[in-house]
Amino acid sequence: MSNIEEIIKNTTEENQSKTDWTKAWSAKYPILKRYQNEVDIPYFAKQIRTMFNELEEKYGYSELDAMLVLKDILAHEYMDNKNTNK
Repeated sequence: MSNIEEIIKNTTEENQSKTDWTKAWSAKYPILKRYQNEVDIPYFAKQIRTMFNELEEKYGYSELDAMLVLKDILAHEYMDNKNTNK
């Protein structure tokens, strides 16, 4: 874990913006290659944008902070419920 934490700590915003994360993760998770042709992306994007805006307005978060908070909530929601919904 410390290796991963060190890489994250030393990764610049510039390097992150140059990385195609969908492509990088799709080798491990093939759904990332195909969902764009299956999912109503504008529908979900609108809901996510609303949540970004609410976090920015209610808590004074930057857009980046709002994204990180939503991502963390989503990950926790998944992990907390992945075994209870089967």
